[in-house]
Amino acid sequence: MRFALLCSGSKGNSFYVEHEGTKVLIDCGGTKKYLFSALEKLKVGVDQLNGLVVTHDHSDHVSQIRFFQNIPVYSPVTLPDLDVFEVRPMQKFTIGSMIFTPVPLSHDAYHTTGYVIETGQEKLVYITDTGYLPSRYQPLLEGADYYVLECNHDVGMLMRTSRPQYLKQRICSDEGHLNNEDCAEALAHFIDLNTKLVVLAHISQQANTRELALHTVVERLQEEKDRCRKDLMICAAGQFEMIMKGEDDEEMDPGTVNSPVHLEYRTDNYADF
Repeated sequence: MRFALLCSGSKGNSFYVEHEGTKVLIDCGGTKKYLFSALEKLKVGVDQLNGLVVTHDHSDHVSQIRFFQNIPVYSPVTLPDLDVFEVRPMQKFTIGSMIFTPVPLSHDAYHTTGYVIETGQEKLVYITDTGYLPSRYQPLLEGADYYVLECNHDVGMLMRTSRPQYLKQRICSDEGHLNNEDCAEALAHFIDLNTKLVVLAHISQQANTRELALHTVVERLQEEKDRCRKDLMICAAGQFEMIMKGEDDEEMDPGTVNSPVHLEYRTDNYADF
């Protein structure tokens, strides 16, 4: 499995995954210029994609949807002027060599969905935009090779921002966004010795820092050393900073994550086990 987080945050979200020639984009947020530049960096054209999978219809996830009208679109919600394949909670669907399991999330957009992607050899969990993660989904989400998981805000930092009180309450609510501590706790239950890489995603630029998100997650996972691979890598995504992983650690691009260290926290965007 090869994949790349193209952008992640309130200004745009998009994720690319590929396996045995099947090429899929999850969400198409951000600016047209940035999104197409990122796809060009991957040497992938829109007409080469086997599908666009949508998580929900907030603009930071679907702002460039008009450019994907000529490929199959899989969505839990209807989208203007588009015929879509309807995605239903927990009902698997297949795109080429990949099996997608839609996971219902708790967010203030109708039918927000995360995805578990499986190839038969590897498993990836992609979840952003959720106020919490119900424990009933733990058996489905645990033991993945790769996690892209929301680590949106630090509660204290959020409360100190100049944002209106109603917005702070919305973000902290069960239909808002996952905070650092809840992300860390979820990962502590999900990861096992299969897990190779965790990407902390949808990090707030006002109410969090990548360093703080990493520190919170690493500190919690250090309590689970018996369930962590020694080469487990954790990184925090910037808004418009691609994070890429090549199949079998094969380099996709100079941005590829490929240099693990042990139980070390670093402030240059990477912390690894």
